[in-house]
Amino acid sequence: MKRVLLSSFPMIDPDTYRARLAEGVDDDVEIVVAELGSADRVIEAGQGFDAIVTDINTPVTAEAIEALSPELDAIVRSSVGVDNIDVPAAAAADVTVTRVPDYCTDEVATHSVSLLLTCLRSMKPYDDAVADGRWSWEDGRPIRRLSASTVGLLSFGPIARRAAEQLGGFGAELIAHDPFVDDDVMADYGVETVGLDTLFERSDHLAVYAPLTDATRGMVDADALARFSPDSVVVNVGRGPVIDADALLDALDDGTIKAAGLDVLAEEPPKDDPLVGREDTVVTPHAAWYSEDAYDDLNHSAAADVAAVLNGETPAGRIDPDADWL
Repeated sequence: MKRVLLSSFPMIDPDTYRARLAEGVDDDVEIVVAELGSADRVIEAGQGFDAIVTDINTPVTAEAIEALSPELDAIVRSSVGVDNIDVPAAAAADVTVTRVPDYCTDEVATHSVSLLLTCLRSMKPYDDAVADGRWSWEDGRPIRRLSASTVGLLSFGPIARRAAEQLGGFGAELIAHDPFVDDDVMADYGVETVGLDTLFERSDHLAVYAPLTDATRGMVDADALARFSPDSVVVNVGRGPVIDADALLDALDDGTIKAAGLDVLAEEPPKDDPLVGREDTVVTPHAAWYSEDAYDDLNHSAAADVAAVLNGETPAGRIDPDADWL
């Protein structure tokens, strides 16, 4: 008998796992659904399981991995990022970590472009002004032409590449910084490779796609934001802590930048976050990933990874613990 623990997080659909594991695993499988949310809960609820399917809000620490070894064979992250999982500790304990890197590429790219356009075109101030009984184009000033702008992309993985394809239709100049992507790959998308300082210096608008690592935490700081203009928009669909939240708040308060479109925050869900509820910010609830199609793809792919691990096979979403980007 194999045992699989599923987080009760809404992105994880137990019915998909039941169907996939019933037909795709050689042994009988017991599936248990439990609320997680903390490393202590993982330790408490995860005893005696072969695989744990976890969520974005649940840290799986080295201590948790040690407490669940040697029974635990896999930690399956039901999404793209693995910043909440101690991958080196898992590797040391011979625990496979998987993710689903490609289920929402189009959705997140489209969401990032939507946030950029919403902020750039002053949609929120205009909507608020009309609701207040005003009818004036001046309520959205200043607005600059996107086709005359340079959009900087921080990280150039699959999502940023799809966004580059979408932004290319607007005629904007595109530049990107990603030390793990070759120049010719960026050139294939009509994007110029630049260093990090140049990215901040030349970008009229910035879209952040970077995962959260020790190297990217706080990468967009006060010094970076100071290089933008009062017409600039900053968008983040990567991870909240990649942008220094205090620096972003100061840049908005003093008019260093025009607006920010944020699908991710330093703390989720936010508790009295001063970036929420402002006229110059558009905040969505880490929903860039979502479409019904992406939801289905996510659950089928993650369930297939669980099945592979339980059958002693290499799952498609396995994380290489020696990967440079971790």
